[in-house]
Amino acid sequence: MLIIPAIDLKKGKVVRLVRGDFSEELVYAQDPVAMARRWVEAGARRLHVIDLDGALTGTPQHLEVVAQIAKGVSVPIQTGGGIRTLAAVKQYLSAGVDQVILGTKACLDESFMTRALKAHGDRIAVAVDVKGGRVAIEGWVRNEWMKPEALIRRLINQGVKTVIYTDAARDGTMTGPSIDPLKEVLKLTRGAAACFASGGVSSLEDLTKLMELEPLGLSGVVIGRALYEGKLDLRKALELCSPKGSSPASTSNPAGSSRASASSA
Repeated sequence: MLIIPAIDLKKGKVVRLVRGDFSEELVYAQDPVAMARRWVEAGARRLHVIDLDGALTGTPQHLEVVAQIAKGVSVPIQTGGGIRTLAAVKQYLSAGVDQVILGTKACLDESFMTRALKAHGDRIAVAVDVKGGRVAIEGWVRNEWMKPEALIRRLINQGVKTVIYTDAARDGTMTGPSIDPLKEVLKLTRGAAACFASGGVSSLEDLTKLMELEPLGLSGVVIGRALYEGKLDLRKALELCSPKGSSPASTSNPAGSSRASASSA
């Protein structure tokens, strides 16, 4: 099971939000590139970088910072936040990002997803963020009518190969992951797409519970606040979740690219 540290960007800083609430901002670092290198030096084989300002405004705000991170580390970067045009997707991929994460646009515009997948294939991932049983979009400030199961079924039919499922009510709370809803998601993605969980992870015990879902198709977990506050040690997490005799990177190849194959598979 792949462990992916999260680097959330807001006004150039590394932050975490509690339940996606922009009024509950926790600042952890002033230098995102240095933070990225720290996680890689600790053993991370993939990084999850989100432009929170972009998610809220609908336009990428941290392209330069993300490009610096991509150039500053030797592992694949997956990034999202405000990426709602094919031009923006191409910009990020050209900047060295391995996989672009779409959220709002993936939910609202089926034809856009068809074009994005045709152009970039498995370098496109989709974030399925859930609040109150509905898909949350636009920086989690808007709930769509759509239930996550309906969105995931459509994405799978379109050919999406990576789904990142987040329980927004648990994100940044360190109260543990949502196991039962995740099981329902895995029923839909198993055998069709890699599925990653996000939200609430705070301990090795939480990771142990998630590892039990690997046979159901769970590929990995994105972790943020618990790492930044020292509740969870990245090296110990990697040791727990890596198969005996393997590197932490050997458990998943979410993007399918040559770079991902070298660094995370």
